[in-house]
Amino acid sequence: MSLLVLESVSLNFGARPIFDGLSMRVDRGNQIGLIGPNGSGKTTLLKIIAKQQPVDKGQVVIANGIRIGYLPQDLTVEGGRSLRDLVLSSVPGRLDLDERLAAVEAAIDLQSANPDSTELLELSTELAELHERIAHFDRYYAEHEALRILAGLGFSPGDEHRDVGELSGGWRMRAVLAALLFQKPDLTLFDEPTNHLDMPTVAWFADFLKRSSSAFILISHDREFLNEQINRVASLEVEGVRQYPGNYERYVKQRAEEEELLENRAKNLERERERIERFVTRFRAQANKAKAVQSRVKALAKMDNVEQFRRRRVMRFSFPPVSRTVNEVVRVTDLAKSYGELNVFRDVNVQIKRGDKIAIIGPNGAGKTTLLKIIAGELEASAGSVKLGSGVELGYYAQHHADTLDRSYSAYDSVLHANPDASPNQIRTVLGAFLFSGDDVDKKISVLSGGERARVALARLLIKPGHLIMMDEPTNHLDLETCESLTASLAGFGGTLVFVSHNRSLIRGLATQIWNIDDGSVETYGGTLDEYMYSCAQRAQREEESGVGSVDVGKKKTKNSPEPKRSREEEKARKRREAEARQLR
Repeated sequence: MSLLVLESVSLNFGARPIFDGLSMRVDRGNQIGLIGPNGSGKTTLLKIIAKQQPVDKGQVVIANGIRIGYLPQDLTVEGGRSLRDLVLSSVPGRLDLDERLAAVEAAIDLQSANPDSTELLELSTELAELHERIAHFDRYYAEHEALRILAGLGFSPGDEHRDVGELSGGWRMRAVLAALLFQKPDLTLFDEPTNHLDMPTVAWFADFLKRSSSAFILISHDREFLNEQINRVASLEVEGVRQYPGNYERYVKQRAEEEELLENRAKNLERERERIERFVTRFRAQANKAKAVQSRVKALAKMDNVEQFRRRRVMRFSFPPVSRTVNEVVRVTDLAKSYGELNVFRDVNVQIKRGDKIAIIGPNGAGKTTLLKIIAGELEASAGSVKLGSGVELGYYAQHHADTLDRSYSAYDSVLHANPDASPNQIRTVLGAFLFSGDDVDKKISVLSGGERARVALARLLIKPGHLIMMDEPTNHLDLETCESLTASLAGFGGTLVFVSHNRSLIRGLATQIWNIDDGSVETYGGTLDEYMYSCAQRAQREEESGVGSVDVGKKKTKNSPEPKRSREEEKARKRREAEARQLR
């Protein structure tokens, strides 16, 4: 059954065409990854489906009774209600039921003086029906399910009573995501849902989606997350919207096979054309071959042209050679940071050596960005010291840098301002690597999309990278192919790299060392992400096994004595440890 059909949809922004005759269909069970370069119209397509963007031509047909949920990248959530109320009231129809129940109860109170009236009987019947509908509603949308979703998305017990207005932007996004998952729409539209999630929460969210059979359309720059979740790809290619069965890896293979097939067909057609042209040239002047020549000329005129495979432009950048530095690039000693009574971390002692590529991971709010800012000199520590090695030059890319660019500058001016010593040719070369060419380099920052601004911010960093690059969530707002290209470029960087990211593909492709920040301390692990996760799983398993066999001090346990019953809190903690161990495995 089709949930949604787009028929010959066309849309233009001014003189710029976004879609021209787009046709697409979404059926039940379709879990679609929507891919394409920044600016190709991915977010716009989701807005069209969500009825937030009108089209110039064509139709958007939604099946009767189908509910569509939408999680945009940029959202506004007003305060004045608790997190619990936000989630519970997000399900369509519940507020109407509550309002009608209150109205019926009030009407019954007014009729109580006349117990034999027909109206009172009708109101009582409706009251019973309302209670039955609300009970059914509560069974399907139970409060404990809402709290389970909030816990999975990283909210602590008691947070459900907090006013939504108190939450930061990232946590508000989680609140809206929780409401969306609780609603169970027939079709859900996710626009970069993992942008503000940490790795444990991404793992929970991935597991939630895997267990769901509902249809969704997902935009994500995380290749692994995309691969895990989807069974179809809708790709905004140069030649239009194309759909492919399977996950992203399967799409890449099919696209490569398509390219090879088109190239072979073009070669065969060209050989056939040359053969016919040779025949016509050779026998044109011979009267006895006139009929055959005329036949070949007609065949030549009717011969089709095979459309060549049209590749998208993808960011390509190679770092210049980096001069050799001292072996110890950074030493952090007894570092601590607190905001009033809140201790972010304490007694941090770490070293960054020449050539290290360090990924900083951990739950949101643990202090990943704070530690990065302190090392980069953007924030003062409460205690301790950070010492850069002699002659080490540092480059820093922050999440907000793309949003703090001077909007009156052009892309060219913005990069020039980052390195006034760079030649015009160097600046244009760097901007060209980030897909700004021709007149694009003169576009004002104010007219660029979020992804384009992110590329300008990266270009500013890479025009003068230094010996040590520090990056905070560098793949946010980038499309999938640009993320993979950035990963390849950073892998070839000859200096030292420290970065914060929740993107597993980026961490797996780059990290030679893991720093995990949690509970006010930094755990360092000299290995890859997979090695670190395996180590954590083994440790969790050992702790679980030792916990089962442990006996409280002062209490002897005989061979035949029964196992003591666990309290509800202990049982919950055990199940939580088992779930975490399963995710890590």
